[in-house]
Amino acid sequence: MNPSKLTVYKSNKVIEAGYRLTLNEQRVILACIAQVDSAKELLITDRFELSAKDFAKLFEISEDRAYHALTDVTDSLFNRYVIIDNPDATIPKLKKIKTRWISSIGYMPEEGKIVLRFAQDMLPYLSELKEQFTKYELKYIGNMTSIYGIRLYELLMQWRSTRKREIEIAWLKKQFQIEGQYQEMADFKKRVIDPAVQDINTHSNYTVTWTQRKTGRQVTHLTFEFAEKNLLKPPAKPKKEIAAPQNPLDRFRGLTEKQISLFSEKLAYDLEFGSKYARMGEEMSDFLNRMRIELQNIETQRRYLPYLIRFGLKIK
Repeated sequence: MNPSKLTVYKSNKVIEAGYRLTLNEQRVILACIAQVDSAKELLITDRFELSAKDFAKLFEISEDRAYHALTDVTDSLFNRYVIIDNPDATIPKLKKIKTRWISSIGYMPEEGKIVLRFAQDMLPYLSELKEQFTKYELKYIGNMTSIYGIRLYELLMQWRSTRKREIEIAWLKKQFQIEGQYQEMADFKKRVIDPAVQDINTHSNYTVTWTQRKTGRQVTHLTFEFAEKNLLKPPAKPKKEIAAPQNPLDRFRGLTEKQISLFSEKLAYDLEFGSKYARMGEEMSDFLNRMRIELQNIETQRRYLPYLIRFGLKIK
């Protein structure tokens, strides 16, 4: 099983459904969904296999951990359910359905492998998808360790074309099935949003920043802005006969990770820079986090180059 060739296809109804899975349960479900041919009919008899060896490769863990993970999932996944809102446009009075993810699951200890079949009511949301679906490569969530990071990544990928999405906090808690928890915004940020955003920024192909919006005095909505990462390519070696360029911008080849950490703080705490680039209502911690993310983009580094030079950047 080649991680780089596995793509997850899901109906948007499932992307926005209400459910809660453990990290390894999510991984098993997604690894099996990635094996579904989304253009063809998925049958109740179709069986999907996942070995500990493949599980270890997909999610970059040891095979020993993978064996234990699959054993645990075999015992727990059958009882997990998903709540899908307005599941059938032809039946408008049907406001929601509650269904298991799978109809059966088994474990073959001699081969270190699980086998499962998806539940009947899940089949239309995983196959023969022609519109209102989301797809992404499995490798981009493979190293995530936050259950909320994977969910948030999927919700953002729905809006990939606009690269911006506003989400109501009450709705997000309902779909994550954490209603009644994290009543204080600081706790919700610390336990849910910050780990999710950090997972996406660290492991996926996108970087995310977010701000909050109030209704009256209460924070009710979160606005996420995200952009695909630009991988910095090593500069080509100049031909010997060409003189080195004299313009600092031409000589600039990008910041190192250490420099990004250093100069993001210098930028965030500079009054002149902050008065120009900080967003209205943005807290210092959020502004600093946004600078760290933006400085991963070489075009942003070039735009801020006059400030970077003033703060001590030496361009050779």
